[in-house]
Amino acid sequence: MSLSYLSGFGNEFASEALPGALPQGRNSPQRCPYGLYAEQLSGSPFTAPRAQNQRSWLYRIRPSVKHQGRFGRRDLPLWRSAPDLAGDRLPLGQLRWGPVPIPQNGDLTFLTGMRTMTTAGDVATQLGMAAHVYLVTAAMQREYFYNADGELLVVPQQGGLRFATEFGLLEVRPGEVCVLPRGVKFRVEPLDGPSRGYVCENYGAPLTLPERGPIGANGLANPRDFLSPVAAFEDREEASRLTVKWGGAFHACEIAQSPLDVVAWHGNFVPYVYDLKRFCPVGALLFDHPDPSIFTVLTAPTAVPGIANVDFVIFPERWMVAENTFRPPWYHVNVMSEFMGLIEGVYDAKPGGFVPGGMSLHNGMLPHGPDADAFAKASREDLRPVRQSGTLAFMFETRLPQQITEFAGKLETLDVEYQDCWSGIEKHFDGNP
Repeated sequence: MSLSYLSGFGNEFASEALPGALPQGRNSPQRCPYGLYAEQLSGSPFTAPRAQNQRSWLYRIRPSVKHQGRFGRRDLPLWRSAPDLAGDRLPLGQLRWGPVPIPQNGDLTFLTGMRTMTTAGDVATQLGMAAHVYLVTAAMQREYFYNADGELLVVPQQGGLRFATEFGLLEVRPGEVCVLPRGVKFRVEPLDGPSRGYVCENYGAPLTLPERGPIGANGLANPRDFLSPVAAFEDREEASRLTVKWGGAFHACEIAQSPLDVVAWHGNFVPYVYDLKRFCPVGALLFDHPDPSIFTVLTAPTAVPGIANVDFVIFPERWMVAENTFRPPWYHVNVMSEFMGLIEGVYDAKPGGFVPGGMSLHNGMLPHGPDADAFAKASREDLRPVRQSGTLAFMFETRLPQQITEFAGKLETLDVEYQDCWSGIEKHFDGNP
């Protein structure tokens, strides 16, 4: 399927699926073209500063109040929210998992196939996040969803997904990510067979581009490379189900038509997709080792400057060129907690045991760094220019401690010997300068 996109992060976009569907000069005229209804979707308080104000005007066949019936609770027990008091409290330590197997039998949709690994903060106070793995083997048929608790950052690892949203169609494949804002309705179908990937559910402020500071005007993720869908709508009269995640619980109702009936829209509160290969890494040119924050793609800020509710960080293909420098990530103890995944290839600090589809968790103030083999190799190798190729790892990083869920604690792919990767580190100190 050929898709059309609009380019630019945070832009004020306008798109219409029928000519003249967008009212001119008024957001909410007395009578909208084509007999449509005007509806505003607000992603921020009305009085937020102009630069932080997010909203879109939707011109739809029916207002959202007609896409909603009497709700009843829906049970999705493996999708958890913070605080997850029923979580499995393993002994404190660094953790690693192999890939979560995709079941061979049974149909899993984007909703029923969601598996929460960690939670942090409190969904009720809109602070924190959850890290999930999704397993998708079937399309959502006459079923729709929106998340009132937070936005979803989707990171495919195997297979692609198509998102039909109120704003139009998005397709996302491994090496790309997409963001579905809080409150946006959508349904999902796999593109090419069973799909697996990661999701960061951000309860806090919407993800945005980090400030570049001394880096200047260019580098990292550039706004023009973020793509939002062109208007497309469904005028479909058929019995369907709408599920809403609200307050950490799931609520479902029966509706008589598709809620994806937006014929035209304009605004800056929109879903988007980003190709991670367009990220422009910035690194050392002579010596020393910059902090991994130079690989931040998106950040969800807090009221405290420089401290994020969530950072989305990647470790992509790049040149390693600095001289007299230890090139892999160094040993460190960090106030941030790091949930890490591998999309493809080999991660240089963990050449063994950390495989595509796998995950690790290094919580705040727990030491971590290269395993013994990676340290030995990096300490002795010729420091010629080296290209890190065919690799893509990422982190969901937060200032809050991440608690593992019962599912994660009992997952069969939990690597109970992970901490042994540092057991081979030797003492080299001899007292001589």
